[in-house]
Amino acid sequence: MREHTLDKPITAGSLVQDVIEGHPQTIPVFVHHGLHCVGCDISPFHTIADTAREYALALDPLLGDLNQAVATA
Repeated sequence: MREHTLDKPITAGSLVQDVIEGHPQTIPVFVHHGLHCVGCDISPFHTIADTAREYALALDPLLGDLNQAVATA
């Protein structure tokens, strides 16, 4: 199992599953952006950047919302 880095910011290279497992407060952010990442078989392999690209989302606002959810938890 990969080590979670709870004290580091979420980046474009962060794996979706690591973000969800390490920061469950980000789940509503994924849902709000229309992402079906929770429970997805690809989440252990997709980065946040991969996900934004697949869903045609701007990366910076998504990262901002994810990191904001972590900061306010």
